[in-house]
Amino acid sequence: MTTTKSPIRKALRMSLLNTVVGKLGTFLTGIVLARLLTPHDFGVYAIAFVALIALLSLNELGVSLAIVRWPGDPERIRPTVTTISVVTSVFVYAMCWFGAPVFADAMEVAEATGVVRVLCVGALVDGLTSPVAQLMNREFKQGLRFFVDLSNLVVTTGLTVSLAATGHGAWSLAWGQIAGNAVSALVLFSLSRKWPKLGFDPKLARELIAFGLPLAGASLLMMAMWNVDKLFTGPMLGAVALGLYLQAFNLASWPVNVFSVVVRRVSLAAFARVQEDPAERQAVFAKMAMVLAIPSLPVCTVLGLLALPVVTTLYGQPWAGSAVALQFLALLGVVRVASELAYDFLVALGRSRTTLWLQAGWLVALLICLPIGAWLGGIEGVGIAHAAVALLIVLPAYSMAVARTGISVRALAAPLARPVLGTVCMVVVILVVRWLTEPSVLQLLLGGALGLLAYLPAVWPLRKTLGALK
Repeated sequence: MTTTKSPIRKALRMSLLNTVVGKLGTFLTGIVLARLLTPHDFGVYAIAFVALIALLSLNELGVSLAIVRWPGDPERIRPTVTTISVVTSVFVYAMCWFGAPVFADAMEVAEATGVVRVLCVGALVDGLTSPVAQLMNREFKQGLRFFVDLSNLVVTTGLTVSLAATGHGAWSLAWGQIAGNAVSALVLFSLSRKWPKLGFDPKLARELIAFGLPLAGASLLMMAMWNVDKLFTGPMLGAVALGLYLQAFNLASWPVNVFSVVVRRVSLAAFARVQEDPAERQAVFAKMAMVLAIPSLPVCTVLGLLALPVVTTLYGQPWAGSAVALQFLALLGVVRVASELAYDFLVALGRSRTTLWLQAGWLVALLICLPIGAWLGGIEGVGIAHAAVALLIVLPAYSMAVARTGISVRALAAPLARPVLGTVCMVVVILVVRWLTEPSVLQLLLGGALGLLAYLPAVWPLRKTLGALK
């Protein structure tokens, strides 16, 4: 029993350390860059980033995830996975190079063409690194991932801030990101002693593509879901509004980028280990849901109810316009954390087609609601539309999909009851602070501190249940 628990628990701790260090560095860098760059610069970068995410979702046709759940020796499939990954990355980057001017013109920001071409070099780097990175995830080597990601952070931050300080605008973000990706790739290969290995087995390739294509489709749909708002915001509201919205979306994504990332680096492998045991499956899922809920709910509460002081304190008064979107996007953050856990669970059980349909439904709802929100309410309307779709459509749909695997909703209620109760207490306290004070640093400090004091008594007894993860 100890051997089953130890690797997951140790990996979670290293993943937590990695994420805290990485996101803290990114957070501090973002504060500095917000004072060196303009909302227009961030808008141009956002357009390039949308293109990169689109390429990454198709980049290796989803086959690298097969390394994590392959029942035999993963080295048997790694050469074929690497070949598929590299070939597709070259193909998608060629599409990017020739399509960048058309994409930038469609977004009505022609100057983004060069930034798109530079930033999307990341797709080529990802094509080489994803098979080895997934092998490290399979083996729970999160300590190695820590040094890889740390090297990326140091190089990206140093170069980006230096270029931004010397007036390079959106280019600083693109060049910094690519330099960091390249260096971290070399660190990954060196520390793991697993360099890219090319090879091709047609039979294995057919199996891998049959497994990966639904996941690639789901990834493409997920990319569309998290970026279709920017595709509407840019042309409909302009690059400055897009820059403000991007900051709001990035802040609202913190619970996903911090807490969800920590768990997702080990959750797929953990779920795969217990996929044949319904009781163990439910126990692991319930415990991971609780682990995610405890930090995510209070953070999203602060971001939503204290949006204006959060934005102005971190980024300054010029970014105050982001708050109108952030207050609603915080609700989206809660649903994203829950849906990503459910997504990994369904994938581990081999239900990749279910995830594809769930993502497709989410995207269709956004395509209908987001333009209406942008037209009626600007970036605030986009935030409202996102939150409404997430709460009214997506959360119920994922809950039903997970329940159909045999997970008891009643069994999940017990581990989630205390975090939800604590969140209700926190909401009441913060609303009282908002009523008594004006938006300011003082309001943020009082609301955050008193809200946390109201939250902690509800979840403190749960510390005894957060022991070894089965």
